[in-house]
Formats: sequence, C-alpha cells, structure tokens
Amino acid sequence: MSTVTTATGEPTLDAGHPRPRLDWRLRFGALSLIWGFSFLLIKVGTDGYAPFQVTLGRLVFGTAVLAAALVVKRERLPRGARTWGRLTVAAFLLNALPFSLFAYAELTIPSTLAGICNATSPLWGMALSLVALSEDRPTRVRVAGLGLGFLGVLTVLGAWEGFHGLDVKGTLPALLASLSYPVGWIYVRRTLAGTGHSHLSMTGAQLLIATLQLAVVTPLFTSVPEHFALLPLLAVAALGALGTGLAVLVQYGLVAEVGPTTAQMVTYFIPVIATAAGVAVLGESLRWSTPAGAVVVLAGAALTQVRPRGRAA
Repeated sequence: MSTVTTATGEPTLDAGHPRPRLDWRLRFGALSLIWGFSFLLIKVGTDGYAPFQVTLGRLVFGTAVLAAALVVKRERLPRGARTWGRLTVAAFLLNALPFSLFAYAELTIPSTLAGICNATSPLWGMALSLVALSEDRPTRVRVAGLGLGFLGVLTVLGAWEGFHGLDVKGTLPALLASLSYPVGWIYVRRTLAGTGHSHLSMTGAQLLIATLQLAVVTPLFTSVPEHFALLPLLAVAALGALGTGLAVLVQYGLVAEVGPTTAQMVTYFIPVIATAAGVAVLGESLRWSTPAGAVVVLAGAALTQVRPRGRAA
C-alpha cells in the first residue's frame, strides 16, 4: 500500500488545535488492519472478477470516498495542465500499475506472500534513492539493512532450495508492484513537491486519473461478467472504500498529527496482519521460511530508514 506525505504548510496539532476524538494510536492500529486485510480482500475479489476489474472497482470506490471528503472540506481539485500531466504519471506508478499487478499476482499466489512482497517497498526505495536522489547519502547501517532485507526476500522465496515450488508468474508481479511504489514516490518528490495544493486535493485528482486509466484499459482485456458474484463484489467495495479511500484519509491525519516517520511505521505491521488474515480466514498454508524471511525483511527495511544523527527524517 502506498504511503503519503504532507504538503508544504500542512498544520500539525498543538495546544491551539482540538485533539481528534480518536487517539492516534487507535487510528494507527485501524490503518494497519485495513491495509493488512487488503490483500485478503484482493484474493476474494479475484475469485469472482478479473484483476483489471478488481482494480477498477477498487479505484471507483476509493475515488468516491475522496470526492466526498473534498466536498465536505470544500476543497477543489488542482489546476494547471502541467500538474495534471505529472499527476497522470503518478497515478499510473502509485495506483493503476501496482494495484493491477497485486490483483494479477493473487490469481496464483497466496495473499500472505503478496503482503510480504509489499514489505519490500522500503528496500527498493532505499536502493533507488541512492541512485536517483543525490541528497540521500548511504550509510553503513542503511546499506547493511538493504543487504539484510534482500536476504530475507531470498529466504521467503526459498533460495536455498533452488526456488523449488516458487510461483514466478505470481511472485514477480507482486515484487514489481512493490518496486512501483518507490519509483512513484521519487517521481512525485521530484516533480510535484511544493505545488501549493493540499494533499487531499492532489490525492483525489490522482485517484480520479487512475480510475480513468483503468476505465480505458479494462474493456480492452476483459469482458463484462455474466453474473456479479456478491461476496467478491463486497470485497472489492471494501477494498476501495476502506483500503484505498478511508485509509488515505486516516494516513493523512496521522502524518499531520505525529509526522511522516511515525505514520509510515504502519508499513511494518501490514505483512504481519496480511499473513495472519490469510492463514486464519482463507486457510492458506504457511511454511516456516515465510514468517522467518518476513522478519528479516522487516528488520532490513527498518535499518534502511535509519538516518544519521542530526539529520531530519
């Protein structure tokens, strides 16, 4: 799942602002559950619908939630052809592409593995930032974390057994989806930072564009379902309204209140919840190497986020 950052000038809570009704820890826990269960919902959705249809439905429901939020807050969508052009690229990299890849991956791999693949995003981000962001200098700790994280990936995939039983057709798209997120974040950081628009306005426009992208692609590769399976449809609706729409709003509030570093810690809870949900609800099997490798992946990812002392995160 993608993470968010505050726009320049977004307020943080202080003594002059009333505290939210729900403590941030409760909202943090709710966000972890929502995004952790998203992989289960994708799996259920693909039981009744094609991957592109699952993604399109997810984006439609997610966009509807953000559209309602824009109306309530009386905010407008951003203006300017250049901004919309850049948002089109961001929508593809952060929404249309990874959402579709995860849906396609879960046709053949369990939701537990998809959730763990998602946890590699910080590792990809660290590797890419060393190349793409000149101000992001490597440290021994971060490089060690990068190596440790990818060692965990090899453990999850069963490298010591020659990747015996590995479903490449499903695992590769999940890893590519996880890579797409940091590529998108770097692009946004370079092209859309400091636009003056609120995060809600920018994200609403981004989801709208991603919805239009899938609306064009989906009819080209799928046909209208002969019947609409209820449970998969409900899963797609929940995936969009909760896992895409509401989750963005909750994450946005967390970033404004406790800062991006603390808010982004939710990344480390997602694979744990995704694994527990897949095993408990869907009855997916779990080899010892999967949770063991996941722990190593998360430890490595955490190390890649360690910043030198005296430098802002």
